Amino acid sequence: MIRIKIAKKEDAEIIALLGRITFSEAFGHLFRDKNDLQNYVDKTFSVVKIRSGLSKLDNVFWIAYYKELPVGYAKMKCHSKSTFHSSSNIAQLQKIYVLNDFLSKKIGKALQTALIKEAKRLGFEYIWLSVWMGNERAIHFYEKNNFEKMGSHTFTIGKETFDFMAMSTSL
Repeated sequence: MIRIKIAKKEDAEIIALLGRITFSEAFGHLFRDKNDLQNYVDKTFSVVKIRSGLSKLDNVFWIAYYKELPVGYAKMKCHSKSTFHSSSNIAQLQKIYVLNDFLSKKIGKALQTALIKEAKRLGFEYIWLSVWMGNERAIHFYEKNNFEKMGSHTFTIGKETFDFMAMSTSL
């Protein structure tokens, strides 16, 4: 029922739409000014920006399908330096997002498995990620999958500043 595929440039519209919806589902309630949210998703998840990201050699995107519907996506950035890690042979799990209605279907796990398999195939020693500290479900998911806390940082969108935890695991 779950199918994971590596995304191509022609999948930009699907990823852009999934990105807009899943980001708003995950973080929309945290924005006091909905214009800040709208401006962020318009900029970050535009088809042009996603298509550009799909064209970069250091980016790999996946799309998850459930019963043939696109329901989630993941993104890995290869050779991504981290101020929290000394290794230069490290990739970054930049995004795993799944539509709320499909969170219970283990789609996030399937996306993570595909991403880690590719990171290993490419010869990376480590993979790191950044997760919002208020997302206990995601933190627990990553801890269950051998990610450990490396540090913390903030990220500002409009008038909102969010606390994030950096985590990593060896491959």
